[in-house]
Amino acid sequence: MLHVLEHTLTDTIKILPFLLIAYLIMEYIEHKTTKKTKEAIKKSGKFGPLIGSVLGAFPQCGFSVTATNLYAGRVITLGTLFAVYLSTSDEMLPILISEGVSGALIFKILGIKILIGIIAGFIIDLIVNKFYKNKIQDNNIESICEHDHCHCEEGIWKSALKHTVNIFIFIFVITLILNGIIEYVGEDTLYSLSTNNAVLSILIACLIGLIPNCASSVILTQLYLANVFSMPIMIGGLLVNAGVGLLVLFKVNHNQKENIKIVLCLYIIGVLSATVLQYLI
Repeated sequence: MLHVLEHTLTDTIKILPFLLIAYLIMEYIEHKTTKKTKEAIKKSGKFGPLIGSVLGAFPQCGFSVTATNLYAGRVITLGTLFAVYLSTSDEMLPILISEGVSGALIFKILGIKILIGIIAGFIIDLIVNKFYKNKIQDNNIESICEHDHCHCEEGIWKSALKHTVNIFIFIFVITLILNGIIEYVGEDTLYSLSTNNAVLSILIACLIGLIPNCASSVILTQLYLANVFSMPIMIGGLLVNAGVGLLVLFKVNHNQKENIKIVLCLYIIGVLSATVLQYLI
């Protein structure tokens, strides 16, 4: 057990400065672009799924929450909401950057998520418009709080430090558990179990993705880095992961049946996407 703890400390401490740098860069970009991003998605109209998916791929504090609030106020379409949810990666990007994953691979993962978000978003809007004639209305947004569980206004350094510490703790705990399991079972055995039971692994990854906080993206990314999950399985789980956006959805969108349908649809898209990606990448 002491060996596992020592190995975990070595693995996690070395990524701490890179994690902080990644968050500082992202906080700076976010503080410069948050207002423009929100205005862009508000004015996206029928191109909402395209714009929402592209904007959602970049880590922004509470962007899935903002999209949820805008949808609850019927400022954006359901397809745009799905596009944001599907492309959002929460803590995946800073973890991959801090672990030294190649830029080409990171852009490949982001590109796949963006593409799936765009396709799913336009299909959902097409279905909704055909059967429900859903229109964008700007009549309810004033009554909705647009910031929830967000630390964006605390300053770049303070926000970056908070994110770094919180995610470092998550990474340490998850890595400790993984290293303990790997030590006991063996990395080859775990990878074999994952690849031989791909369907079950996909279902589990997408369930993990439904955890409504940053823990889910940390778990999925760490399982991928530990070679327990393949890239398609990780992507499937991350597609489902919308951070605290899903929690806020049940709070601000009063049609609970619709909320349940959104969660189920999100899960199905994640499972189907991961299954197809198994044969493509």
